[in-house]
Amino acid sequence: MDVIVDLQYGDCGKGKVAHYLSHKNSYTHVLRYNGGANAGHTIFHNGKKFVTHQIPAGVFFGVRSVIGNGCVVDPEQFFKELQMLEDGGIDTTGKIFVAENAHIITSAHKEEDKKVGAAIGTTGRGNGPAYREKYGRTGVRAETIPELKPYLIDLYEEWFETTGDKHILAEGAQGFGLDIDWGDYPFVTSSHCTAAGALLNGLPANAIRDVWGVAKIYETYVGSKEFQPAGEVFNKIGDIGEEFGSTTGRRRQTNWMNMQTLERAIRMNGVTHIVFSKTDVLREVSAWAVIDDTKVIEFKSEKAMQEFVSERLKSLDIKKANIFFSDSKETI
Repeated sequence: MDVIVDLQYGDCGKGKVAHYLSHKNSYTHVLRYNGGANAGHTIFHNGKKFVTHQIPAGVFFGVRSVIGNGCVVDPEQFFKELQMLEDGGIDTTGKIFVAENAHIITSAHKEEDKKVGAAIGTTGRGNGPAYREKYGRTGVRAETIPELKPYLIDLYEEWFETTGDKHILAEGAQGFGLDIDWGDYPFVTSSHCTAAGALLNGLPANAIRDVWGVAKIYETYVGSKEFQPAGEVFNKIGDIGEEFGSTTGRRRQTNWMNMQTLERAIRMNGVTHIVFSKTDVLREVSAWAVIDDTKVIEFKSEKAMQEFVSERLKSLDIKKANIFFSDSKETI
């Protein structure tokens, strides 16, 4: 199994990487392993733009696409997404599945989240209340929803009792900085955004092969806490990078990339491949900098910044340390 994990606060381009790897590698399954309809992956396929919130990227290439039990599922949004894909020319028949023990987001969850989630800046999609009831053992599972019956799957049977080798791409949502345990609590999401979160979907620890960490060459954050420093350069980055949430449309706050939080995310997720996205944004702004030990380090060129970042990361205890710098319209 290969795992995709966001190393920052979400919105780093995991969907593009999942789309690329789904096409490049011979996976039998693409598994969405955490989160719910609060995440939005923007994918360009055959010249068309798709924004998926729950359905994994494998469906674009006919790969079995599974919403795992680590997720919470909004049936209303699920069927809207199916229709969007069908309208866009994507055949979803027999390709999309939902773990029967995944928990359900109800209309009551969404209404509650819109009211109480404002304090920390949630998307209001009902994730928090749904996960709360899951762990309070009062939740509703997918297996009880009649409309979802044609899509239900037993993941133990799928992973261990069906014939043939399984080559899984595990596609994460949100980011390490939003992880319920390791993020900036309480400004976090309600699920496990780490590579280990993929294992919670019925997979053994030795299943993980490669971990693809995705980060922007700068940082963005959507939510209530103060994140963006003073300075017009950060507004320019937001404007040029078109930094608006794909789920809520809210403007994202921006900042320089923090080396300490990046290194922490790389180490704790066991990252083997690193993709830095949107390098062209800083090129257009003509400003390059990182935060290192609370100090802003500025660079005179894109090359100088990339050399600094590459050398720092190669010094970490990373198994492969394959590092890629990509522009907005590229993947790797």
